[in-house]
Amino acid sequence: MKRLTILGIIFACFLTLCLGQRSTASRSSSQRSTRFRSSPQKIIQLTEPNLTGTISFEEALAKRRSVRQFSSQTLKRTQIGQLAWAGQGIIEPQTGLRTAPSAGASYPIELYLATQEGLFIYRPAEHSLEQTSEEDIRNMIAAAIAVEPSVASVGCDIIIAGSVRKLTTQFRSKAKTYMLLEAGHIAQNIQLQAVCLGLGSVTIGSFDTANVRKICRISRDLEPLYIICVGYPVKNVTSETAEGQTSSAGKKAALIVASENFRDEELFETKRALDAVGVETVIASTRLGILRGMLGNITEAGILVGQLNVDDYDAIIFIGGSGAVEYFANPFALNIAREAVRKRKILAAICVAPTVLANAGVLTGIRATSYLSEQGRLIQAGAIYTGIPVEQDRLIITGSGPAASIQFGRAVADTLVGR
Repeated sequence: MKRLTILGIIFACFLTLCLGQRSTASRSSSQRSTRFRSSPQKIIQLTEPNLTGTISFEEALAKRRSVRQFSSQTLKRTQIGQLAWAGQGIIEPQTGLRTAPSAGASYPIELYLATQEGLFIYRPAEHSLEQTSEEDIRNMIAAAIAVEPSVASVGCDIIIAGSVRKLTTQFRSKAKTYMLLEAGHIAQNIQLQAVCLGLGSVTIGSFDTANVRKICRISRDLEPLYIICVGYPVKNVTSETAEGQTSSAGKKAALIVASENFRDEELFETKRALDAVGVETVIASTRLGILRGMLGNITEAGILVGQLNVDDYDAIIFIGGSGAVEYFANPFALNIAREAVRKRKILAAICVAPTVLANAGVLTGIRATSYLSEQGRLIQAGAIYTGIPVEQDRLIITGSGPAASIQFGRAVADTLVGR
C-alpha cells in the first residue's frame, strides 16, 4: 500500500510538470504568433501592365545583348512591374495561365526582385510586390557572384528560384528538367521585355547558391537558379548627370589594388561609378594578372604600381581590404599619394587604405574617415577624423569601408565630372 502511494505521488508530479510545460509552450507559441502578426509585410500594388509596345518582336530579338556595364540610374516602379509581369504575369485570369509556359500549369518558380528600396517577391495573382526586406542587398548579391559582379548598383536584380518538389509527384525524374526549362522561358521573357523598355540585361548562372539563398532569405523548398540584372546600359547614359554636369569622358583613373585580399565591393562599386560617367580605369597592383578579393571575386591588374605615372591620370584611388596593408610602407605607393596631392589630382582611399595617405603625410589638417581600426593612425598623422561613411576635403576623398562603397564611388565620379 505504501508503495502504491509513493507511485501515485510520483505520477501526479510528473503529470503536473508535463501540463505546465505544455502551457508554457502554448503561451510561447501564442506570443510568437502575435509578434509575427504584428509586423505584416508591405504590399505594393503595381499598375496594370502594358499589352502593346513600340518595338516589334523581331526588333527585340535583334537588339537583345548581354550588358555588363550598367549605370546606377534607378528604375521606375512601372518598369519593374512590367518586367515581373513579363516573367510570370497572369494572361488569362479565368484559368490563371501565365506569360511563361509551365509543365502541368504547376508554376514552381518564384521571382525575387532586389532594388535600392529593398527585396520583393512578385505575386502574379494580384500583380503586386510583397516587400520582405527594406535593406538594399544588391551589394551582397554582387559578392555572391563567381565572376566580376555587375549587379551591385544595377537598377534591379531578379532572382529566379524554383521548387522541384512541386513537380516531383507528377513528373518524377523529369521534375528538375521541367523546372529548369521554365526558368529559361521566364528569363527570355524578362530579357526581351527589358529591350522593349530601353533597358539592358545580363543573365548570371554562376553564383554561390547557398549564399544567395541566405541573403534573400529564400526558403529551403526553393533553389536559386538564375540571376538577371536589368538596368540602364552605360552607353545609354546621357552626357548630363543628375546634377546637370557634363560627362567626364576622356578622363582616367588608376585603382590601386592589393595583390590579394582586396575588398571586392570597394573595387567594383568604385569602378562601376566611374564607368557610368565615362571614366577610363586601370587596375594597378604589385603584380600583374589575376587578383582575387576577400569575397572570392577576381580582377586583373594591367600595370605595376612601381610603373604608375601620376601625370597620366586624373584620379588615384587606393582600394581597401586586409591585403591593402602591403601599401602602408610601400615607397612607390607613398610617393604616388604625395605626387597626386602636389599635382592637384583627385586622391581617394577607402577602408584601411586611408592609412597609406596618412603614412604619406598628406592628411595633416585634412578631414578624413576610414575603417575604425585605422582611426588612431589617421589622428596621429594629423588628420581630422570624422568617422562618417564618406568624407571629402577638397580633392582628397576617403571612405569608411564596404558599406560605404557605392557612396564612395559616386563621390569620386562626381568630383571627376565637376572638374
